[in-house]
Amino acid sequence: MPLFAIGINHQSASVSLREKVAFSPETLARAYQDLLKQDGVLEAVIVSTCNRSEIYCNLSGESCQVVINWLCHFHGVALTDLVDSLYCYTNDKAVQHLFRVASGLDSLVLGEPQILGQIKQAFVSAGQAKSVKKVLQQWFQQTFTVAKQVRTDTQIGANAISVAFAAVCLAKQIFSDLAQSHVLLIGAGETIELVGKYLVEHNVPNITIANRTLSRAMDLVDQFDAQAITLEEIPKHLPYADIIISSTASPLPIIGKGMVESALKARRNQPMLFIDIAVPRDIEEQVNELHDVYLYSVDDLHGIIEENKQARQGAAIEAEKIIELCVIEFITWIESLKSVESIRRYREKNELLRDTLLEHAIASLHKGNSAEKVMRELAFKLTNKIIHDPTRALKLAGRAIDDHELQILRSALGLNDE
Repeated sequence: MPLFAIGINHQSASVSLREKVAFSPETLARAYQDLLKQDGVLEAVIVSTCNRSEIYCNLSGESCQVVINWLCHFHGVALTDLVDSLYCYTNDKAVQHLFRVASGLDSLVLGEPQILGQIKQAFVSAGQAKSVKKVLQQWFQQTFTVAKQVRTDTQIGANAISVAFAAVCLAKQIFSDLAQSHVLLIGAGETIELVGKYLVEHNVPNITIANRTLSRAMDLVDQFDAQAITLEEIPKHLPYADIIISSTASPLPIIGKGMVESALKARRNQPMLFIDIAVPRDIEEQVNELHDVYLYSVDDLHGIIEENKQARQGAAIEAEKIIELCVIEFITWIESLKSVESIRRYREKNELLRDTLLEHAIASLHKGNSAEKVMRELAFKLTNKIIHDPTRALKLAGRAIDDHELQILRSALGLNDE
């Protein structure tokens, strides 16, 4: 039961490539249904965020190529376009990768806590799609335990840093006094909620939240003393926004070049800052061609985030040690499943042998043969059948002069001297 971690992330692929293989909430159920039909796919969990698209799976075969081919086919991407950015980890390396991802060690922002919640949600979605069984159930439960231990035993989560925090830091660099700025937040998910909290900490008084459904936006209104609008109302409110930060799950851009051009005219070309932290992107790239407009994507936040990584490097080293021990513990559990399977097969084999010989003995009794003769024949045949394979193994080990294997066999058969 080889375990695999297959995917791309912010380190291996650009945002333009990542958005091509991103899984939206609308396509996830169909993706699971299709993936589980592929030969050898026993279990799978899909993790898709703005920084990564990954598939964690338990396969019956030794190669992950079937999943890679499916990923390309499902998204309509050529393998040649993806192969240089794709990674595939197996068994202990796959386990280590997931532990590191959940602990925030593989994030754009070292130690950021959001990814753990996203993995938990991905696990729930996989469960709803009935794509999780015994092995992945244990793997992900162990992952959540490891991530919690890392946060408890190290300072990896100290001084909260996230993509949301980096976005606000960028806004502060361009508009030194955020208290004088009007901010439009697009989306109402966890990332936007974090952005809103950081903006409130910077005393931003004018916040507007645009979302597809007003009910979710209204949940954030009281927190940030903001106003809520629908996505359709954005063109009307855009001219009043100095800073626009967007993070939705929309498969298509929400803000286009023409919309921004109209807003600039109404603003008399006062500068506007757009920070697009969505994948796929919410804001068309062409917006960056306009004068007095500054457009940043998730990848552009990397420089800001690098400055914050240094404070967490020591904690990351401690976290890696915790993860190393936990990987060994989990792989030991996986290996133990092999012995369980071997024991099951050994018992089934000998129980079948017993039942076959017993039926033969009963038939012999029904024919009127002597009970003593039948019992002796049953005992003789059963003994010979049971000891046949162990005897053969002992002979082969003896001929090969393999003392180690011979000792193992003797121990397994209870032949070691007192």
